[in-house]
Amino acid sequence: MFNITDIRITKVDGDDKLKAFAALVIEDCFLVGDLRVVEGEDGFFVAMPSRRKRDGSFKDIAYPLNNELREQIEEKVLLAYETATGRKAISRIERGESVQVRPDLLGVEEFGFTPKSGS
Repeated sequence: MFNITDIRITKVDGDDKLKAFAALVIEDCFLVGDLRVVEGEDGFFVAMPSRRKRDGSFKDIAYPLNNELREQIEEKVLLAYETATGRKAISRIERGESVQVRPDLLGVEEFGFTPKSGS
């Protein structure tokens, strides 16, 4: 996995569901912005950066390729949100719910990369 070295939280006021934007700094050298902290019916979760397509639908443009990394990102972003706001953000992960990677997202192979074998 990679090392998240900083998380920047920007609170959003006046929205029922969207609570904050977040940006991850990876290894002190790469920033991924436009993650969203959202309060849904089942608690808080982190939505990945996305772009609106011409047909009006949204497509994620940056996302983890496995559940372990998705859970790591969600946990760290929600902890940073709690620190920044003083508000408890109970996630699906904390309740022991399984968080699945969406099947419509591209995998490593679809980008033309070959996953590393375990060493």
